[in-house]
Amino acid sequence: MSANILVNDLRCESLQNPIGIDTKQPQLSWKLIAKRHGVLQSAYQVQVSKTITWDEFVWDSGKVLSDNSIAVKYVGQALESRQRYFWRVRIWDENDSPSGWSMVAFWEMGLLNPNDWAAHWIEPEQDAAKPEPPINMFQNLGTISPQPDADYARLNPAQYLRKEFSAQKTVAKARIYATAHGIYQLSLNGARIGDIELAPEITAYDSYLQYQTYDVTKMLATGKNVLGAILGDGWYRGRIGLPGDSCQYGDKLALLLKLEIEYEDGSRETIISDESFKSSTGALVYADLFIGERYDATLENTGWDRLGFEDSAWKNVNTANFGYNNLVAQYGEPLRIVQEIKPVAIIKTPNGETVVDLGQNIHGKIRMSVQGTTKTEIVLDHAEMLDADGNFMQQIRGRNKDQRDVYVCKGEDVEVYEPFFTTHGFRYVRITGYPGEPTVDDFIGLVIASDLRESGSFTCSDERINQLQENIRWSQTGNFVSIPTDCPQRERAGFTGDAQVFIPTACFNMDVHAFFTRWLRNLQIEQREDGQVPATVPYWRSYIEMFTPIQGGAHTSAGWGDACIIIPWTLYQSYGDERVLAENYATMLRWLDYVRQEAESGIPERLGELSADARERQKHLWNTGFHFGDWLIPSLTGGYSNPFDAANATKEVVASAFYAYSTELMTQIAAVLGKEDDEQRFAELNEKIRSAFAKEYLGDDGSLPAHYQGMYVMALKMKLMPAEMRLPVTEQLVGLIAENGYRLDTGFVSVPYLLDVLSENGRQDVAYKLLFQTQCPSWLYEVVRGATTIWETWDAIAPNGEVTLASFNHYAFGAVGDWLYRHVAGLDKAQAGYKHIVIHPHPDEHLTHTKATYQSVYGEIVSGWELEDGLLRVDAKIPPNTTATLRLVGANGQLVASELPTTQSGNDLLVEVGSGTYRFEYPYSV
Repeated sequence: MSANILVNDLRCESLQNPIGIDTKQPQLSWKLIAKRHGVLQSAYQVQVSKTITWDEFVWDSGKVLSDNSIAVKYVGQALESRQRYFWRVRIWDENDSPSGWSMVAFWEMGLLNPNDWAAHWIEPEQDAAKPEPPINMFQNLGTISPQPDADYARLNPAQYLRKEFSAQKTVAKARIYATAHGIYQLSLNGARIGDIELAPEITAYDSYLQYQTYDVTKMLATGKNVLGAILGDGWYRGRIGLPGDSCQYGDKLALLLKLEIEYEDGSRETIISDESFKSSTGALVYADLFIGERYDATLENTGWDRLGFEDSAWKNVNTANFGYNNLVAQYGEPLRIVQEIKPVAIIKTPNGETVVDLGQNIHGKIRMSVQGTTKTEIVLDHAEMLDADGNFMQQIRGRNKDQRDVYVCKGEDVEVYEPFFTTHGFRYVRITGYPGEPTVDDFIGLVIASDLRESGSFTCSDERINQLQENIRWSQTGNFVSIPTDCPQRERAGFTGDAQVFIPTACFNMDVHAFFTRWLRNLQIEQREDGQVPATVPYWRSYIEMFTPIQGGAHTSAGWGDACIIIPWTLYQSYGDERVLAENYATMLRWLDYVRQEAESGIPERLGELSADARERQKHLWNTGFHFGDWLIPSLTGGYSNPFDAANATKEVVASAFYAYSTELMTQIAAVLGKEDDEQRFAELNEKIRSAFAKEYLGDDGSLPAHYQGMYVMALKMKLMPAEMRLPVTEQLVGLIAENGYRLDTGFVSVPYLLDVLSENGRQDVAYKLLFQTQCPSWLYEVVRGATTIWETWDAIAPNGEVTLASFNHYAFGAVGDWLYRHVAGLDKAQAGYKHIVIHPHPDEHLTHTKATYQSVYGEIVSGWELEDGLLRVDAKIPPNTTATLRLVGANGQLVASELPTTQSGNDLLVEVGSGTYRFEYPYSV
C-alpha cells in the first residue's frame, strides 16, 4: 500500500457535501496529497452507498485504469429523491500501489420529480404591484437617483407568514424545501433558518426557478413549533436593471414550502404550504432591491414567529396553481455575507453632513447599532464616491436607484438594524437623523456575494500592482452575485460581453465552475429562437423593451453573444470538465448558425456594386447590424459622453473578428467532443473568414480602416492576417500606443488581449510600459487615484479631479489579472484543467519578485521568481497527478538540474518535472 498518498478534498458537483441537489449523474472529483515527487494516479475506485456502514452499495466502480481524478461521472443505480449518498475513493499510484480509502464524503438529493412536492403555492392577501411606466433609455441615463419627488408610498410592503405545527416524536431528520416568487427568509421558532441571502436568487423565474434545501433537524422542538417566512419583492416584482422597471415576472409575492420530518421510529410527517398559513404586514414597510427599504420598528409584530403569538387578526392566504415544472435545485454556492468590514472613519463633509467611510467599495449592506427615542427616523444613503470637494455624491444613473434605507426606532436600549431584502453598491453611507454622535463602532459593512472559494493569489514587489490585483478581486466579489453582474449599483444585469472578457481572470481568482455552469443554463433558456444570445442573461422584459429599438430589433451583439462559446471553453480549460462543452454545444451551434446567416445576408450599404469575388467574400464577414463594438474606447467616449461612438467606429472589425474567433474555438471544441465533421467544417469556415478579413480590411502596411489600438489587438488575437503580416500589424499597434504616450486606448472586448498580443509578438517591453503607466488612461491611474475596485471607464475620475457619473465597480477592465498570473508570474497550462502545467516567468526591470498561487482541480500550483544580486531564483510547486514544463528564461545552456530531463529552447532551458516543489537559481540580467 502507498502509505504516503492521501486522497482528500472530495467534491460532488464542485461542492463539499452538498445537500438538495438534483443532478441525476453528479460528477465527482478528488485531490491527492503526497510528500514525494512525481506522484501520478494510474487507477481509481469509487464506492457509493446509502449507508455509512457500506452495506448497501449503489455503485462500486471497481478498479478503473485511469489517471482521471476530476469530473468522474456517477454511473450507478438511479438516484432517489431525498436520499443521502456516502462515497469514498482510493487510488493506485504510478507503481500500481494502492492508497488507503479517503475520508467519507456525501451528497444528498433534493426533489427530483414534480410530484415530490405536493405543496401549494400560497399568496398572502396583498395588493398587486403596479409596473413602472416605460422610459426612454437616454432619458433614463439622464436621471440621477434618488429623484427629489420620489414617492415611496407607491412601494409594496413585505409579507409575513406563519404556521404552527406539532412534532410529537424524537426527530431523526428534517428538511425544508422552499422557494418564492420574490425573495424570502425563513425562521423556525424565532430563529433564522440558514444564512443564505436573497434566496432564491436571480434567475429567469418563469423558466428556471431555484429552490433551496435546509437541514432543520436540530432546530425542531418536540411538541409545538412555529414556521415563519418573510417575502420581499426581489427580482420577481421589484425595480431592477437600468430601466428601473418592476414586475418583470409577476405582481404578487408567493411562497412554496415543504417540511419533511423523519422520526427516529421510522415514521414520517410532512408540513406543506397551504391555506392553513396566515399572513400579515409588519415592520418592513417596503423592501426594494435597488431603492432600499424602510423598517419601522414600532410596527414590529413582536414574537410573530414564536409560540404564543396571537394571530387572529392575521389574514388567510390564497393558494395558486403555478406548478413545479420550472423548479430546479440550487446549483452551486448561494449568496451569503462573505465578509464584514469595520469602517475606517466617520467623516464630516464640507457641507456638514455625517458620512461613514468603509474604506472599500463593496456590494452589500450596512449593519447599524443605535439608541434613540421612539419614532426617531434615521436615513442611510449609500454612494460609491465623494465629489472633488469631499462631499457626499449621489452619482448613479437611472431611475429607482435610490440606495436609501430608513430605520425608525422603537425606543429600546440598543437597537441593531440590518436590511433584509435590499443591497447596495457603496463605500460611503450618509447618516441623517442619527441621535448623538455616531462612531465607527456603530456600523459594520456586510459584503454580500456568491460564497465562492478563493482559488488564486498574485503578489509582487510593486504595491501598486498588488492594489490593482486587490481591486480586481473586489470587483469580482461585488459583481459575482448569483450571476456575473456588470455593476452593483446601477444595473446588476448579467451582461454576456462583460462576463466573457473577464472569465479567464475570474477562474484564477475564485472557483467559478458551478457559478458559471448555472448561469450558462440560464443562457441556454434565454437564447432566442433564431439563435441570438441576448446581451443580458437573464433577459428581463425591460431590457428587451429598452435595447431592441436602438439595436434595430436585434437582441445581441458580436462579443456578447459569443459568450456562449468563449465561457464554456474557458471553463473547460480551467477545470477540465467536458460536460460544460457538451451541455452548451447545441447553443453554440445555433448561435453560429445565426451569425453565419447574418454574415451571408448582410452587405454594408457603403460598398455599392460589388464584383462576384467581392460579393462572395462578404458572405464570410459579419459587418452589418447593431454591435457594441469595442465598447468604451477612451479616446472616443471620454467622460461617457457618447459610448455608441466607439461602437459605430469599430463594429465591423469587431464583429468579423469574433466570427473568426468563435469558429476557431468551435474547431477545438468539436475535436474535444469527437465531432469530426463539425471540426472540419468549422476549420474550413475559419480559414475563409480570416482570408476574407485580410483581403477586405488589411492594408499592405498592416493598417486597418478602423485605426484604433483595439482593432489591431483583435486582429492579432484572432489571427486575421497571414503570418508574414503579423510584424507590420504589431508595428501599427505599437505606433498607436507610442503616439498616445504609452497609454492604452482599448475598450471592453480588446483590453483582455492587449498585453498578451504585445508579449506574444516580441513587444513585452511595451506591455510592461502599459502596465506601469500611471497617466490616464491606465490601470495604475485608477490605483493612484485611490480606487478600491475597477472602474467602468478609464476616466471615471477625470485628470482634473472631476468625479463622473460612471460606475466605480465594473470588473471588465480587470481582465488584465489573467495576464498577471500567466505572464508576469508565469503560471500557465498546456492541458485542460492544468493536467500539464507550464511555469514560465517573465522578469522585468520594474519588479524584483512575483508569486502566484492557484488551487487547481488537482491541488495547489505555485509559480514565483525573485531577482537579487544578479541571480534569478525560480520557485515552483506542482500538485500530484500532474506534470509540468518549467521554462527557465535566460538560463542559456547552464546546467540547472542534471537529474531532470532538460532541453534548450533559444536562451531558455526547459525542465520536465512531476509533482513536488522545485527551486532553481542562476545568473540573470534583465
